[in-house]
Amino acid sequence: MENIVQHVAERFMRYVQIDTQSDPNSTDFPSTAKQLNLSMMLVEELRGLGIDDAIMDEFGYVFATIPGNSDKEGIETICFCSHVDTAPDCSGTGVKPILHSNYQGQDIVLPDDTSQVITTDKHPYLNERIGDDIITASGTTLLGADDKAGVAIIMELARVLCADVDDKIVHGDIRILFTPDEEVGRGVDKLDMERLNADVGYTLDGGTRGSIEGDTFSANAMTVTFHGISAHPGYAKGKMVNAMKVLSAFMAELPADKLSPESTAAKEGFVHPYAISGELEQAQAEFLIRDFDTQKLENHQQVLINLAEKTIAKFPGSSFETKVVEQYRNMHEVLSNHPHIEANAIEAMKRAGITPRPDSVRGGTDGSRLSFMGLPCPNIFTGEMGIHSKQEYVSVQDMEAAVKTLIELIQIYEEKA
Repeated sequence: MENIVQHVAERFMRYVQIDTQSDPNSTDFPSTAKQLNLSMMLVEELRGLGIDDAIMDEFGYVFATIPGNSDKEGIETICFCSHVDTAPDCSGTGVKPILHSNYQGQDIVLPDDTSQVITTDKHPYLNERIGDDIITASGTTLLGADDKAGVAIIMELARVLCADVDDKIVHGDIRILFTPDEEVGRGVDKLDMERLNADVGYTLDGGTRGSIEGDTFSANAMTVTFHGISAHPGYAKGKMVNAMKVLSAFMAELPADKLSPESTAAKEGFVHPYAISGELEQAQAEFLIRDFDTQKLENHQQVLINLAEKTIAKFPGSSFETKVVEQYRNMHEVLSNHPHIEANAIEAMKRAGITPRPDSVRGGTDGSRLSFMGLPCPNIFTGEMGIHSKQEYVSVQDMEAAVKTLIELIQIYEEKA
């Protein structure tokens, strides 16, 4: 239990220097081979701790087991999971982590781009972290706390348990899982659930200290494609129907004061166009469809269908089609049948001296899909903040608090078996 702060900070600062950015445009799995550099390092470090079954499979998943030391039977096997990749939104190449010791609320000017200033106005959570040690990047890259903070926390838990030769921390079997490609929505696409062989799970991929998230968006992806009619532009009168103009008219009518990310909060859902493309004959828009209530996804999709029908009525000869792909579902639909999973996490936080913050997340994690694959899996805090940006940061003491929460959590499962 000694020196968790020192060890978790050192691990984290090593891990973030390894570029593991994933690529949404790649058809490979994992989407970038460089993710495997960190995964292979983690396997070697786990084996160095004495965890002999640590392995990386052909798809880049890292599996490892910390055997239980309890005489009890019927203890649920817990999986702790984090992802190794970083977001495509911001460069992850050449990350230079900087430790700001004993933060006192001052503006943090990042030295490699002094226009990047982390302030308490923009990041009010920093007001709660006065006196903590804050790690940032240098101003030209993201930091990678999402989710290498989670990776460092799980690895530090492994170190503590492997060093516990007197079995002072009594627990059942623990499974460790590190996944690739979470940031591009493919984090568990190739996961071997039989090899994982766990009963309950927790992703370490949350933000503020004490947060426990068992309620997420349900998500679909929807493509709206418009078809026009091609003609020579010199002789196009009465013939040409430009699909790009049809799409533009459609986009101009999207709701701006409701049902959009910029106008919604809390439990409100939205439709979000994130990419458009096209030519004269065909043009399309890609949408994210989100809501906490899965049944409402169809309603949101119908809004777009109705708008597309009104649009083509203004362009005789045009037509449209839609395609919907399921992405993930609200984990609460599964976790509500296993209330002890979140309850145990909340109790663990209290035992560790942390105020629990049950919360809903306006997004999804690997845990969303894992829950529907048979592993009920809420999300626990890591301290990662300002994610996907050059102003990303993490509190070392938040990571320490997460490690202590996991130590309490595994003992609660043993006690209640």
